[in-house]
Amino acid sequence: MTEERLLDTHCHVAAYADPVAVLRDADAAGVAVVAVTENPDEFKRLRTRLGVRRHVEVAIGLHPLRAATFGPNDLARFFRLLPQARWIGEVGLDYSRAGIATAKAQQRVFDVVLTEAQPGQHPLTVHSRGAEQDVVRRLAEAKLPSVLHWYSGPLKLVDDALQAGLYFSFNIAMTRSRRFAPLAHAIPRDRILLETDGPYAKNRSTPAQPGGLYDVVAAFSRLWGVDDGEATRIVLANQARLLLEAR
Repeated sequence: MTEERLLDTHCHVAAYADPVAVLRDADAAGVAVVAVTENPDEFKRLRTRLGVRRHVEVAIGLHPLRAATFGPNDLARFFRLLPQARWIGEVGLDYSRAGIATAKAQQRVFDVVLTEAQPGQHPLTVHSRGAEQDVVRRLAEAKLPSVLHWYSGPLKLVDDALQAGLYFSFNIAMTRSRRFAPLAHAIPRDRILLETDGPYAKNRSTPAQPGGLYDVVAAFSRLWGVDDGEATRIVLANQARLLLEAR
């Protein structure tokens, strides 16, 4: 992945109707993509389907909302396939209405990932909906290079996340929320990264696309009072720093 391209740190490529077309458009737009997966089987299928592509990294994940279905064999497969991945994601915890019933199973899976992942080898893109305090605490203890994907928790936890060295990734839907300005102002410019979370996040009524990251940059340029070029340079520097931390 070149450091001169904007990086979509969290995109569910396999969930689009035509994943190859999405990546072709991203490449034409000058955007690199981290294609997150939800389990080791999806990781293996997507790698096989996509093959080796410049500016695309397939991340290996254990999605928290699937944690109750993961047994020892799934965890063993995760760690067996991990050397084939440069990123880990999507992993984390979810205590929302959709996930609270499986919180204990999620914690067991996430704790294994954080304990067994090699420090400094893989950046993580991390889900934290409704479980922000537990996620930040675990990541602070693990000392792994990590990105909080679509952070929706309280502002009072931002300082704890920053002290833990965490980054925050923003998508187009976040920039159109009333929470955008307060959250973005609470985070230093050097901890901001980008994502789509497509196709689940929407750009108005259509699924977010990696090429739309330029609109996210434009939202930050307005917020920071700088031109788009300067906002782009800030994000590129942040990407480079995270990837350096993960070496």
